[in-house]
Amino acid sequence: MANIKNLKKDIQFVLGDILEAIYIHEMTTTGAPSEATNALVKEAYEVYDDLLAKINDRKVENRGKHIKNVQKELETKAIALVEKVNAL
Repeated sequence: MANIKNLKKDIQFVLGDILEAIYIHEMTTTGAPSEATNALVKEAYEVYDDLLAKINDRKVENRGKHIKNVQKELETKAIALVEKVNAL
């Protein structure tokens, strides 16, 4: 149970930091949201919703393996989002 709780916190912290980086980029460049940054924010929220839905799915056969796969998915999706933020 603690592992799931920590994973949920990790998801919130990682995606929160990515959102913060997007907002900082907006404020330091144009001072207003652009279509590109809005798309990234929307994608970050979709990743958040998707990962939490996967964590809360109790109908999986092997829950431990499923949670580890969610951790790996968080890492790959976070890296992809960071690369997109860096490309702005």
